[in-house]
Amino acid sequence: MKSVICAPVGAISAALLVASPTLAAQQVVEVTGRDRQIEPDFEEVYRVGVIEGDTGEMFAEVKTVGFDAAGHLYVFDRSGDDNSGDARIVVFDRTGAFVRVFGSAGEGPGEFKDPYDIVILRDGSTAVEDNGHDAYQIFDPSGTFVRMVRMAETDSKLVVLTDVFADPAGGAVYKPDHGGTGDSDAPGSRPVTRLSLAGEVVETDTVALGWLPPRGDEAIEAEIEVLGGAFSLSDAFKGVVLPAEFEPALLMGVMPDGGLVYSDSSAYALKITSPGGPEVRRIITRPLRPEPVTESIKKEYRERRAGRRNRTDTSSATTDQGEIVPIGFSLELPEPVFFPEIPVLRALSATWEGRIWVQRRGEEPESDGPIDILTVEGDYLGTFRTDATQIPDAFGPDGLAAFIELDEFDVARVVVRRLPAEIR
Repeated sequence: MKSVICAPVGAISAALLVASPTLAAQQVVEVTGRDRQIEPDFEEVYRVGVIEGDTGEMFAEVKTVGFDAAGHLYVFDRSGDDNSGDARIVVFDRTGAFVRVFGSAGEGPGEFKDPYDIVILRDGSTAVEDNGHDAYQIFDPSGTFVRMVRMAETDSKLVVLTDVFADPAGGAVYKPDHGGTGDSDAPGSRPVTRLSLAGEVVETDTVALGWLPPRGDEAIEAEIEVLGGAFSLSDAFKGVVLPAEFEPALLMGVMPDGGLVYSDSSAYALKITSPGGPEVRRIITRPLRPEPVTESIKKEYRERRAGRRNRTDTSSATTDQGEIVPIGFSLELPEPVFFPEIPVLRALSATWEGRIWVQRRGEEPESDGPIDILTVEGDYLGTFRTDATQIPDAFGPDGLAAFIELDEFDVARVVVRRLPAEIR
């Protein structure tokens, strides 16, 4: 059940619509607040990733997975947690059979220097976000390197890494700005930009304007001591203010037509844009309220995070002359500032057919809870109970969905399942 209201922004609660960029009329769809449970009756298609096996079967660290329109699965397998260039992309067909592997570490074009993420376009092309090359590296469906597209210049001295999303039309990716640098062209917002990969340099367009909650003014303090001399990282962190604890994240998914669905507040409010945005044409709500952040919640949070805010690490490095020298690192974060509410939503994604998967928080402030399934029109299809399933790490054609899982030895594997027609 749902109710539909068309109203200007001013007629709706400011908690839901404070981020709306225009005063144009919007359709507001309120969905029932009563859950209807559904079961995750997913057919397993195949799984890849083993403790011991061939090159295509063993993974070090699975960072990202994705599908192309033919149903091929692409696995971004990266060694270590330091964004090193030691990474590769492994491709499997619709049955889970190994197809190819491409990508290797290096300084040249087509080699990974500091790869952070990949995006699989529907034609099978791969865009690798390589911060070491300061470019997106483009590979064709056969895994052959095509060209580099340089990233747009920024005034920021600190790179804030965020996930990228494929444009269903091809030739571009979407990237959210969580507001960590304060460099937004639209003050008071967390924009989502469409990055065109058609030219030699990335061209950007703003396609959504998420609300940026107010933040404090205490900056991060950090220093590194190298070869006996200390230097401050304060310039790199200049203007960087940490978000408040429990600040609502900017969650988003890409719809089949290239429009976006996103959430930017602590309320249950899903904002739908048309392709090209940033105007919000529909808002889907449920009467589920955020929980106030009480003093007891703050106390428990501080106790749980004690010791993480101030760090001093020491290690060593080897110079070109073979001399081993100490390296020290110190980081001091300001005292936590708390957002007044714990957001209702924790995760959001969209399928190739346009279903919206929304994960709510669980019983604890930072725990995962039930997952709602809705249509872009605001039809409520049901809810998976807590721990019944997770949101897939990638959706694909014909209901394919990939889940990154760790076994008892923390070895990564990818399980591909097929979703029922009504929720894909």
